[in-house]
Amino acid sequence: MAIFPQTRTAVPSLPAAPPTRPAEASGGPAEASGGPAEASSGPARLPSLRHIGPNWYASVMGTAIVASAGAMLPVDVPGLRAACTVVWALSALLLLAVLTARAGHWLCHRDQARAHLLDPAVAPFYGCLSMALMAVGGATLTVGQDVVGARAALAVDVVLFVAGTVIGLVAAVVVPYLMVVRHRPAPGTASPVWLLPLVAPMVSASQGALLVPHVSAGQGREALLLACYAMFGLSLLATLVVLPLVFSRLVHQGPLPLALTPTLFLVLGPLGQSTTAVNQLADVAPGAVGAPYASAFGVFAVLYGVPVMGFALLWLALATAMVVRAARNGMGFAMTWWAFTFPVGTCVTGAAGLARHTGLDALTWLAVALYVALVAAWAAAGTRTALGVVSGALTAAPLPPRPATARTT
Repeated sequence: MAIFPQTRTAVPSLPAAPPTRPAEASGGPAEASGGPAEASSGPARLPSLRHIGPNWYASVMGTAIVASAGAMLPVDVPGLRAACTVVWALSALLLLAVLTARAGHWLCHRDQARAHLLDPAVAPFYGCLSMALMAVGGATLTVGQDVVGARAALAVDVVLFVAGTVIGLVAAVVVPYLMVVRHRPAPGTASPVWLLPLVAPMVSASQGALLVPHVSAGQGREALLLACYAMFGLSLLATLVVLPLVFSRLVHQGPLPLALTPTLFLVLGPLGQSTTAVNQLADVAPGAVGAPYASAFGVFAVLYGVPVMGFALLWLALATAMVVRAARNGMGFAMTWWAFTFPVGTCVTGAAGLARHTGLDALTWLAVALYVALVAAWAAAGTRTALGVVSGALTAAPLPPRPATARTT
């Protein structure tokens, strides 16, 4: 779920120059222009952290969703709970590692950090920080409590949920603001990456549902429930604004560059996450609002979730076909492969929620099939990322981007 296709070995840094390429065609973050700023931040100070952008939080999200989605499957698989617990622990360690690396990035390479924020290809990934925090928090409450205990798991989830929600809401405003007043992307350059800061409030909606039963009955519990529905609406309507731009770009400009093709899976994020949110909120509504509203929320979960899941499967087929095409044309590994994980995981939890509310075996097996695909994608992305980190290829300065794929008739 990243747009920095860094699969090669380290190369000497090129002289800084003003960026001239469109946002979504970039193969890496824009370098800050001007020598003094770069010299002051000192590439000699932890140079391996210079190109650790906010896209690295996608690895945390993709790992945490494997644990939480596995715990929500409506089937009993021997050993699955234990495996999910191990994956949860790994996601927590990854979160600490990436947070530390990103802090070092800001401390030692402020010029590059500012360049990331002002780069339209990189700025949307600031929404990943919010989702990484909440993904690990939710997995801690659903899986990690087996290790740390229910009380500690709840405390961790509350802290990460509050922090993630605040960061997500800020990103949902700041990133579009920067796109309007600073980034000024050219017409026809919409990218699925634009959805990232808009999906974060939807993650808050679904993760907040886990906390509703832990709030004292009364005004507080009802307020949290309705706040989650408000964030569901915020994210859904914003997605409906951006998604037509993305499809229009594909139709009129042709396929995305090879390294960016996996980002098409990002569209599954708001679809699967919104289905997850309405089903999880419907589960806890009876204890938060009156019977008429609680019943209506339950009906809405099915009436909304089934059509949206249908569209998600349509987009999954389209995105898969585009990835197969890109692979046949030479697409190699890039951090964009993490787009195969978290968005698919949200479809797993969405299908599991619908199976729970409808009792349909078909939805149960859909959730299982999607989870198998999720685990395979996570294993592939995780293995290649680990090899890239060990070899230094993923922390090296990105090469200049390749030209965008031309449209053929």
